[in-house]
Amino acid sequence: MSDDKSFEFELPYDSPVMPVRLELDDELKFRCHRGVSCWNECCSHADVTLAPYDIIRLKQHLGMDSTEFLKKHTVPFELDAHGVPGLKLRTNDDGACLFMQEEGCSVYSDRPTACRYYPSGVLSMKALGEASDEMHFLLVREDHCKGHDEDQLQTIAEYRKEQGVEEYDDLNREWYQIILKKKSTGPTVGKPSEMSLQMFFMASYDIDRFRRFVMSDSFIKMYDLTDEEYEQLEKDDIELMKFGFRLMKQVFFGELTIKEREGAWEKRVEERREILEYRRQVEIAEHQKKQEEARKASLEDGSEEGSATH
Repeated sequence: MSDDKSFEFELPYDSPVMPVRLELDDELKFRCHRGVSCWNECCSHADVTLAPYDIIRLKQHLGMDSTEFLKKHTVPFELDAHGVPGLKLRTNDDGACLFMQEEGCSVYSDRPTACRYYPSGVLSMKALGEASDEMHFLLVREDHCKGHDEDQLQTIAEYRKEQGVEEYDDLNREWYQIILKKKSTGPTVGKPSEMSLQMFFMASYDIDRFRRFVMSDSFIKMYDLTDEEYEQLEKDDIELMKFGFRLMKQVFFGELTIKEREGAWEKRVEERREILEYRRQVEIAEHQKKQEEARKASLEDGSEEGSATH
């Protein structure tokens, strides 16, 4: 285990337990099974943050589109002070996961990353001056969990493989990097626009709505993708998710990897200018109408008062 005393964890929830930093070859003494005395206890007080691939797996498991899944099974929160949106699994009033059943998890084969890692977790970190991020791991011991008393001993690398979490990390890692870069750049990026935050939410979580956005006429007119690329994005959730990561990098950080059609931006700016001008004229007309109505009402009130004095 790491002896790095200067290392500090930023946990996504309030925990009275100080976590321990681990690396891939560190050993974990833990086993969870139906016969353990604390069975389902961790799911009875669930605080599960979701990443994009988690949502794809869960919505496919449940046979829902992403919009329906988000509405029924998630609650929003803010990932940072600038309002970048995050999602957690919805729980009942007592804090228990809605997928928890007496025999265990009803979506176990497609359970989220955080559930697969428990009681460990993954941290993506980027040192100052370094071009790429590093993955580290943590261990949190909670009093209710008796899995630590079991005799199974394995490395973090072995545990990740056993829990099937490597695929989740590989597919979510680029998204974690976006969040990490957003945090590390701080004021140089600043608060994203409302439109950027909406796009982030769509591309990160609401993959089916994002697909409709990408397949819309306005998007196709803006970005120069091949027919084969559009066909792939229309059919493949994973490829669409990866494309969403590229689009977020382009919007947030100016990493131009998606080619725009020649003159498309200028045309979009002009169309936007026309829309804004139209809205301005409508607002002016509406304001003038209200003023005219107010003047008429004032004259009518004055006329009535004059009649009452005679």
